[in-house]
Amino acid sequence: MNDLEYLGGELKAARIKRKLTQTRYSQATGYSQSYVSKVELGVIVPSADYARKCDLVLGTNGLFARLRERLLERGHPSWFAPYAKMEAEAEEILIYRLSTLPGLLQTPEYARALFRAGHPHKSDEWIEQRVKNRVDRRATLEESNPAHLWAIVHEGALHPVVGDRETMRDQLEFLVRATEMPSVKLQVVPFSIGAPPGNDPFSLLDLPTGRSVVYTDTALGGQMSEDEERVQSCRGMFDLLRAEALSPRESIGLIRKIARETHG
Repeated sequence: MNDLEYLGGELKAARIKRKLTQTRYSQATGYSQSYVSKVELGVIVPSADYARKCDLVLGTNGLFARLRERLLERGHPSWFAPYAKMEAEAEEILIYRLSTLPGLLQTPEYARALFRAGHPHKSDEWIEQRVKNRVDRRATLEESNPAHLWAIVHEGALHPVVGDRETMRDQLEFLVRATEMPSVKLQVVPFSIGAPPGNDPFSLLDLPTGRSVVYTDTALGGQMSEDEERVQSCRGMFDLLRAEALSPRESIGLIRKIARETHG
């Protein structure tokens, strides 16, 4: 049993101890019965809001909020855990990627191929835990009050065959399906524009508290900053990228075209 399944099992045990059905519990927390079930089965990471409401309904004095924080801290590299925690609480997420697709929009097979390529000597267990952690982060887009994700990817991230042709085709088709979610917008910066306005990938989180945080990956680990000048610089760059990119509809058309070519 992994940490996520343990948390789900403890939530279920506490609910049953209070003699609450999933239906009554979902009404009390304000989340759907499907969401309650996925958390209890260890399928998704509960949101910070859901953990707080669980503690309120169950009278557990912050226990599940603390267990959730511990889960996030242990489930990711130490330098990434603070970002993962804030990402799960963000109201809006702006992402720009050049050579790979955003983690929030990766299929397990695509993520697995990336982790295996980057860590060829790691055990299968290590790889699978990282894949699960990455996929679990998608819960922030699927809950009752999801974060709004606006992702911009360079066309260069769409052509390399990560894993094998089937893995890449499935990944591209998943991108198309993801854009059907009301909370997800996706644009592609095409090769045709030449040099893109931004040469470094970054993520920008807008939090409910009014704080904004920018995150960038480096060879030595991730770096986060709340410095207003850096945040505004990245926000301005994102606006330039959004203007140069294909429209969301044109972007989906290009992704579908590349997915068809990947069949060959």
